[in-house]
Amino acid sequence: MDSLSSRWDRWARLEADGSSPQYAAWARAIAANNALIDLIDALPAGKKQPNLVFAAARWHGAPSGADAFIDWLSAHWAAVRETVLTRSTQTNEAARTAYLAVALARIPGPIALLEVGAAAGTCLIPDYYRYAFDVDGTRSELVPRHDAGHVTITCELRGMAAPAAMPHIVWRHGIDLNPVSLDDADEVAWLQTLVWPEHTERRERLDRALQTVAVARPAITRGDLRDDLTALVADAPDDATLVVVHSAVFAYLTPDDRMHAAASLRALADHVTSLEGRDVMADVQVSAADHERAERLFVLALDGEPLGLAAPHGGRLEALSR
Repeated sequence: MDSLSSRWDRWARLEADGSSPQYAAWARAIAANNALIDLIDALPAGKKQPNLVFAAARWHGAPSGADAFIDWLSAHWAAVRETVLTRSTQTNEAARTAYLAVALARIPGPIALLEVGAAAGTCLIPDYYRYAFDVDGTRSELVPRHDAGHVTITCELRGMAAPAAMPHIVWRHGIDLNPVSLDDADEVAWLQTLVWPEHTERRERLDRALQTVAVARPAITRGDLRDDLTALVADAPDDATLVVVHSAVFAYLTPDDRMHAAASLRALADHVTSLEGRDVMADVQVSAADHERAERLFVLALDGEPLGLAAPHGGRLEALSR
């Protein structure tokens, strides 16, 4: 099994390089510091990921430079550790709904949409956003069914067709271990802190998406996808197609829990749309031709069938090799 140090170094290479110089430098500096690696390794399972530790450090005012950060983190570990233990990663990236629109276009409506890991709900309301797709150089737009006027999602589609119509969603509900209340300024501030430091556009989009959520007010229940989905599914209208969606959620489950949760979703829903890392979903496999390319991307899949390879924070969806 890989050491925690090697996993953090790999995270710097695959996740942060080319996206966040600050996080890449932080991750490599920690990977090379045995004392800090030991402190992080003592955290509970599911609390050792760089995203969470870095957000907790920034929450407490960590300096940006790697050398200063290492000294600061060593001195402030107790406070950072407490925040890591009491918080979680809940990256609500509204730009991922462009991928969802592509998948939902393949499903006959009306649609009942259930999101696992909904957080504040920015991905529960794809029909409230405007979309501008660049399809191999040709622009294609989708107008919202419910125009709150706050968000336009741009997405480049490489070798893939843009959805022809906005999904017709007649019911929506989310579930999350710790739903984010828009009425709680502290929870909203934490959600903003989870956005990587250089990602100004993402931070601005999150602010606008939260304004849209405040208009839509989708229902989100506190619960665990492993135990509490059946009751929620029972509330979905019988005359709608039930679609369960999840993005960047299953990576935080153990392999056994992933397998059982995936089986449960397949049994409960008419369709399941997933957006996860290449190696996260056992039932979603890309071809050998796409395996290396997918290492730094997410796999968009519908009912276990890969549809395309997606930039993790939105903006680009690529066709699979033929």
